[in-house]
Amino acid sequence: MKCQICGIDVAMPYSCPHCGGQFCSQHRLPENHTCPQISRARIQRQNTVEETITQTNNSGYNYSYNFNPQPTRTQRRNFSSFKELKHLGIAALLVIGIGFSIGLYSNMGSSASIWTLGMMSVFSVCLMASFLIHELAHKFTAQKRGMWAEFRLTLWGALFTLASVILPMKLIAPGAMMIKGTTDRRGILKISIAGPITNIIFALAFFALIVILPYTVTVSSSILQYSFVFAFVGYINAFMAVFNLIPFGVFDGYKIFSVDKKVWAAVFVPSLILLIYYGYWLFW
Repeated sequence: MKCQICGIDVAMPYSCPHCGGQFCSQHRLPENHTCPQISRARIQRQNTVEETITQTNNSGYNYSYNFNPQPTRTQRRNFSSFKELKHLGIAALLVIGIGFSIGLYSNMGSSASIWTLGMMSVFSVCLMASFLIHELAHKFTAQKRGMWAEFRLTLWGALFTLASVILPMKLIAPGAMMIKGTTDRRGILKISIAGPITNIIFALAFFALIVILPYTVTVSSSILQYSFVFAFVGYINAFMAVFNLIPFGVFDGYKIFSVDKKVWAAVFVPSLILLIYYGYWLFW
């Protein structure tokens, strides 16, 4: 049988479930053969995405995209709901708790207190800002493309993060940004890279701060003790960038690597260099 668009002979043609036409593999999609029922096809596809997002929320997986070479852009943009603000608030408190616990654990077993209350407060706020801005970068980039995006706590992620406030081992993963909608490869790239980019910017900013700080205050000033705090925040941001750029599984790095390997390398290499630098500055 011949394809109704290009006329090529096809032994086993694809039958469009919407218009009933027979097509080759290249023209099987409704968009590729100008299907007269394309609006119905898009509605059905959107319903499929909603089912996928429901499964996503239950499993804690970050993103679900419906790929389309010509993305459908919706006019309605849900910037923040009360439910999202509540989840963000709880996540922020959990991360702040992690920040204070790191300082408290660092002071244990030491005859002299290393972390003051002021240092722990600054560290906790910077840590919380790093986490929230990473997630919000994903959100605003997705919304800019007309997609639905809201932060949600995940059961196990929140429990493990809460346990980390008490335990020596730390895990900051109280939830994730849930995204629903239709986008193209360029959209996937932009949404996925937005989060790690914020961490790289934070790491660079704190790098500049710890370099400039000794030259702007007297050596005896107590402000110099915050150099360690800023270096630690920079280290965590560099780690967050490297970790999220892992090109496997559900990480941002897998989506970026799948779309454009050069872009992935362009963000992964600087974040790795920053991580090595901060690790050397702090631990050697």
